[in-house]
Amino acid sequence: MVLVGTTASGKSDLAFGVASARGDVEIVSVDSMSVYRGMDIATAKPSARQRAIVRHHLVDLLDPSEECTVARFQAGARSALREIERRGSRALLVGGTGLYVRAVVDELSLPGRYPEVAARLEQEAGEPGGLGRLYARLGSSDPVAAARVTPQNARRIVRALEVTIGSGRPFSSFGPGLRRYPPTRFVQIGLPFDPVRVDAEIEARFLAWMEGGLLEEVRALAGRPAGLSRTARQALGYRELLAHLEEGVPLEVAVASAIQRTRTFARRQWAWFRRDPRIVWVGEEEDPIEVLAGAFEPGRSVHEAEARD
Repeated sequence: MVLVGTTASGKSDLAFGVASARGDVEIVSVDSMSVYRGMDIATAKPSARQRAIVRHHLVDLLDPSEECTVARFQAGARSALREIERRGSRALLVGGTGLYVRAVVDELSLPGRYPEVAARLEQEAGEPGGLGRLYARLGSSDPVAAARVTPQNARRIVRALEVTIGSGRPFSSFGPGLRRYPPTRFVQIGLPFDPVRVDAEIEARFLAWMEGGLLEEVRALAGRPAGLSRTARQALGYRELLAHLEEGVPLEVAVASAIQRTRTFARRQWAWFRRDPRIVWVGEEEDPIEVLAGAFEPGRSVHEAEARD
C-alpha cells in the first residue's frame, strides 16, 4: 500500500493514525530528506512517541555528510519490505518524493554512478561550446536519450553520457522510463491537492518550526566537521537558512524564500503525482481514514486505474 500527497497534505498523520489503530502495519518513509540523522525539524519526521508505537523504516539512515541516491534508497526500501513481510506485517509506504515512489513501485532499473566520468564531462560542459559537443555526442551514442532532453539541460546531458560511457550501454536502455505507468502490485492512494489550505499550512508550519528551534538545528548541522552533503544542503528550509548563516542573507528574507520554495515544490509534487493513472484519489466527500483503512481489509479494494503508456 502506498499513500502519496504533497508536502503539508496531512499524509503522515493519516498514515500513523491508521497504522496505530490496526497494529499490523509498519510505515516506510519515502522522503529524500528524512533519511538524514539530525535533520529533524523541517523534515517533519515522526516523533519519538510515534516511532515507539508504530515501526518506521528509512528514517535516520545516513549522516548528513553522505549523498542519498535513488539507487541507495531503493535498496533500503527493498530490504525494509522484506523485513516487514518476514514479520507477517503489512507495509504502508508514505511520502512525497515522486521519483523514490516510482523506484519502489515500479522497481526501476537504475543505472550506477561513475564519478570520474561525470567529473570529466562536467568540466567539458563548462568550457565554451562544451555543452553543444556533449549533446552531439549523446545524439550519436544514444539518440533516444538525446531526444528526451533539451540541448541546454547540462545536468541531464552529463548524466546520460556518464551512464552511457561508464556502463557501456545506452542510458535509455535502463527500464521503461518514467513516462510509462505499467501494472504494479502496489495499491496507491493519493490525497488531493488543495492549494489554499496547503499554502496556509506550509507558512504556519514553517513559522512553528522556527519557534521550535529550526535555526539552531541548521546552525549545529553547518558547524559539523564533516559538513553537509550536496543533497542535504538542498533540503527545503535548510538551504535558505544556510544562506542566512553562511552568506548573510537577512533572516526574514530566508524565511520568506523557504516558504515560497516549499509552496512551489508542493505544486511540482502535485503535477508529478496526478500524471499517474494508477493512483486512486480520495474524493471530496470521502473520509481519508476510511479509504486508507478500508484498502487493508480483506475482500475490499479501491478502484484500480488502468495503466497507460
